Amino acid sequence: MKKVVLLIIITVQIFAKLNIVVSIQPEIEFVQKIGGDRVDVVSMVEEGSSPHIYEPKIYQMKKLSRADLYFAIGVEFEKVWLDKFKSQNRKLKIIDLSKDINRTFDGRELDPHIWTTPLNVKLIAKNIFNALSTFDKNGTAYYKQNLDNYLRELDRLDREIRDILKDVPKGSSFMVFHPAWGYFARDYGLKELAVEINGKEPKPKELIKVIQEAKRAKVKAIFTQPEFPDKSARIIADTLKIKVIKVSPLSKDWANNLLNLTKAIAN
Repeated sequence: MKKVVLLIIITVQIFAKLNIVVSIQPEIEFVQKIGGDRVDVVSMVEEGSSPHIYEPKIYQMKKLSRADLYFAIGVEFEKVWLDKFKSQNRKLKIIDLSKDINRTFDGRELDPHIWTTPLNVKLIAKNIFNALSTFDKNGTAYYKQNLDNYLRELDRLDREIRDILKDVPKGSSFMVFHPAWGYFARDYGLKELAVEINGKEPKPKELIKVIQEAKRAKVKAIFTQPEFPDKSARIIADTLKIKVIKVSPLSKDWANNLLNLTKAIAN
């Protein structure tokens, strides 16, 4: 009987998955690519919600109390909640996935949306691997194989994006409501024009300037997010007779979402 109980305990230990909580939906894809069937992953920010002002639900805090790892990525709500998460679960290990990512460009700090380019996600993937292999040493070889496969996948995605944009002149502008694509623009030689002014909708005089800039840049569409109101964007679109295209950097289907954005810019 003791041998049976011992066997059951060992079996449970071998097949027990790591419980992981992430901040936003795209991280689910990143963690699953590396962790595979050795991890269970849930996101804190729900679909359609903004990570800038998000407040976790009671059921999410209950899940957090059982989590082994929390992968932070630098979004705004974390500044308020990470310490509370740690208080909720003393054994929780919080991992910063923005480690080693250059968050400045031309001497200025870019937006916190570091996951919007494959080049940054390669670093994010390595940070995930380091955390998982440290916490679950028995899975190191498995995680390393998954990491190598994912890095090759990200290289293919990068090449595909560059191929789609090959006929788009360097320095071309695309207009967005919320400035979430700064790293994407940086890595692919584009310029992001934002409707928002310091995180707020523009006032009438500012809106006129935005419209004038959009005319000079000959933008053909404005990209908006379902997580934010787009009243100003629609005024600009109506004035310039251009399209409004909804695309969210918070989409769980990260790779296909990035390709859809790329194709929309190219067209």
